[in-house]
Parts: sequence; C-alpha cells; structure tokens
Amino acid sequence: MSRVKTGDKELRKVFAETLEELMRGNRDIIYLEADLAGAIGTAGLFSSMPEQAFDVGIMEANMVGIGAGMSVKGKIPFMHSFGTFMSRRCADQTFLSGCYNHANIKLVGSDPGITAETNGGTHMPLEDMGIYRSFPGITILDVAEPCLLRKMLRSMAEEYGVMYIRFPRKGKTCYYEETQTFSIGKGVVVRDGADVTVIASGIEVPEAIRAAEELAEEGIQARVVDMFTVKPLDEELVLACARETGAVVTAENHNQIGGLGSAVAEVLAENGAVPFKRVGVPDCFGEVGSLSFLSEKFGISGEAIKEAVREVLKKK
Repeated sequence: MSRVKTGDKELRKVFAETLEELMRGNRDIIYLEADLAGAIGTAGLFSSMPEQAFDVGIMEANMVGIGAGMSVKGKIPFMHSFGTFMSRRCADQTFLSGCYNHANIKLVGSDPGITAETNGGTHMPLEDMGIYRSFPGITILDVAEPCLLRKMLRSMAEEYGVMYIRFPRKGKTCYYEETQTFSIGKGVVVRDGADVTVIASGIEVPEAIRAAEELAEEGIQARVVDMFTVKPLDEELVLACARETGAVVTAENHNQIGGLGSAVAEVLAENGAVPFKRVGVPDCFGEVGSLSFLSEKFGISGEAIKEAVREVLKKK
C-alpha cells in the first residue's frame, strides 16, 4: 500500500490555522497580506487580530518594504501573495531591504509552478526559486505536505533571517506521520533504496514515492529524498546518496534552470559526478491547464521520473 494519502485539510487551511496559533503565542509575529486573504484563507485574522494582521492591497513590493521596516523594530512579519508576485515583483525589495539589511522577514508564495493551474502563465512561478537562490543568506523551502508545512512555519518563526516558502494552496497530499521531525537545511529520506536516488521537493515528492513503488515492481529499488530545503542544500545527504546508490535524479515543480536540480548538479560536479538527470519544467512559460495535464506536458509526472531513473541506471 502506498504511503501517499489524501488528507482532510487543504494546505491553505493548515497555513491559516498554524499562523493564527503562532500569532496568538507571540504578539511580535505580524501577518501582511496583498489582497489575497480569501484565496489563502486568512480573512478572519483581520478581525480577530487587528493589531497583528494587515491587508496592504495589491502592492506586493511595498509589502516587503513594510515588513522589513517592522523587522527592524523587532517584529517577525509573515507576508503572502501568489508565488509569481512574491518572487518576481518583490525581488529588489527582498534583496535590498531584506537580505542586504539582514532583516527577519518570511515570504510566503502560494501556488508555485504548475499548481497555479487555470490561472495560467502569468500566475505560474516556474522561476521563483531560481530568482531567490542567488540572494545571499536567504532560505528557500519547497513544501507540499501538511505536517511538514506546520512544522516549517513554526521553525520559520523561531529562526532569524529572510526565508521564502512555497506551497500549493489546495494541496491535500499526506505522506508523513505527526511524529516525524524536520530541520531546515536537512533533507529526509522518505523511502530507502540502493539502486538510484530521486531527490525531490514540493509536489514532486509524492510523485517520486509513487514512481519508486512502481519501479520496485521492475526490480529497481529507488531511494526517495524530500529535499524541502533548496537553500541551504543538504550537501552531505546529496553526496551520501550519490556514493551509496551511484546514480541521482532530481524532480521539481520548477524550471530546470536555477532550482533544485541546478543546486544538486553543482554539488555533484564539484565532488565527483555520478550519472545524473534532472526532471523539471523545460525553459518555457506556463500555460492554462489542469495539474495532471500540465504535469504530463511539462514532463514532471511520475512517468517522467521513472523514465529518468531508467536512463541514469543505464549509465552506471
């Protein structure tokens, strides 16, 4: 039986509940919203916690500047918009007011990559991690599981620094137990295997788990790693997996350029390469479509992961 299951809460519900819990426990935690409270499920915070929750309107870049200013005064601002706006539109403010200023701000980008679905190419961030990976000192998290999201939000509130987390609003896929522990900067081996390692993040983790389960029927034992922290990357785990399985595939809901695959490739190239292949969206713009349609079209489905595994195993 697959460990991948469908939960009873969308990730936006988990986000809103966890954020409210954090805000009630620490009055210095602030929530800033760019007019998408209805989409992300946080509308109730403005009436229940009016001294900590503010809608700044459709002015995402200004929102980051406000948050950075609050950080200087000791506040811990969480800021949300769709990932496409939280990255491209806010890049300069995040770099200067955030990273350069050593601020303590938490950027939340919902509906990353193809999870924007019918909102189409203008709302489909396939380059957000690539934009932010080059910013000194930033932490980047790619999450698509409720237990992981809850615990990462709590860690973000406790750890100082500029952090960007991306997750699909309507995601309901579960593959962790509540007892699972996580640390920012450390990947998790969710399935062991000796033939090849699939290093995945976000919505590609359940795809990788399912692919590994199906590959096992072919006699291929694939290890699956949830590399939910894309920066700083768990280089020690990457190298251990490369050494122990002799082949690596990455899978991400992001452009192949600049994201998880690029980060892993850099580590492997500098430390003695093994057969390696990236599964990610080709260098193109997004478009309108369902998750399943886009997953197949852009080559990030479970079938694409299985084919990549077969290819790297031929090179061992």
